[in-house]
Amino acid sequence: MNNIRKISAAVKAGEAQAIFVTSDQNRYYATGFASSAGELIICGDGSAALFIDARYFEDASRSISDVEVICSNDKPVYELMNDYFRAHGVTDLAVEEGSLSYARYTALQSKLSARFVPGQDILRDLRAVKSPEEMEILVAAQRIADRAFTNTLKLITPEITERELAAELTCQMLKLGAQDKSFDPIVVSGSLSSVPHGKPRDVKLQRGFLTMDFGALYRGYCSDTTRTVAIGEPTEEMVRVYNTVLEAQVTAIKAAKAGMTGRELDGVARKVIADAGYGEYFTHSLSHGVGIDIHEYPTCAPKSEAVLRSGDVISMEPGIYLPGKFGVRIEDVIEIKEDGCFDLTELPKELLVFCA
Repeated sequence: MNNIRKISAAVKAGEAQAIFVTSDQNRYYATGFASSAGELIICGDGSAALFIDARYFEDASRSISDVEVICSNDKPVYELMNDYFRAHGVTDLAVEEGSLSYARYTALQSKLSARFVPGQDILRDLRAVKSPEEMEILVAAQRIADRAFTNTLKLITPEITERELAAELTCQMLKLGAQDKSFDPIVVSGSLSSVPHGKPRDVKLQRGFLTMDFGALYRGYCSDTTRTVAIGEPTEEMVRVYNTVLEAQVTAIKAAKAGMTGRELDGVARKVIADAGYGEYFTHSLSHGVGIDIHEYPTCAPKSEAVLRSGDVISMEPGIYLPGKFGVRIEDVIEIKEDGCFDLTELPKELLVFCA
């Protein structure tokens, strides 16, 4: 995977002659090469250079196309970069202003000859719309997570702890081919299920709802899934809340399509929950983008004016959280299409009940 030409075209359409790619995630998106170091410059004229130290130089030189790989051990890296700027007429340089620390931003300004201009949105917008190759990877990541969850369900007993179940879920994803987990799994039961981002405890599964939020990292891309099951026979209120969240999610997935704003799609799910009397208990946004990062652009939230585009990949995760009692969240990942969407998640959504 290599997006150098796509980024170069976006730079050419802007005010800068080049973009300075500094974050590990964006450097991977651009080159397909994963490293914890390196300074990547992509020019609007189609040229690009990666300044990288000897630890990665040989591997990068062999792995990356459309990029001149320059070893930064031979001369101070900022001198090399300034030489490159002069050779390619770079006077204005787009930078990732949203991910650079203040200390590094000011240090770079003092060492580089080009004038800095904002460039964060260039990469943000490109990454939001996934290519067919990226979609294949995202679907594969989702299939790993789906199978891992199905296997982990067989391990649910009254004797297993939340932390043990989280570990088993992670282990299953790794066994099935994930390079890592997308994030630390959320596995919480009983009254703690009302905490959207609760942490697994060294306690046996508590009676009530059990929420499992998890994802597989595969070839640099994330999946994201949440399922809520019942430990012990659910009460009428629990079933009512579960069905309300499910209706909100299904209704929003059916409504999702290119051209909607994030606010509009969020409102579809939020109305279902509000009409059922639980509006104040849906305490987070409906969705976020999913890709190389587990949280990307765009977001579907009450104030989001981001316009959804065909190829955007977003989560769909309405929830209801009754403090001190229980919570329910159901999450799929979808790809936005011109006339609808494609649901990457194949797991069933009916309420599963396990013996307490």
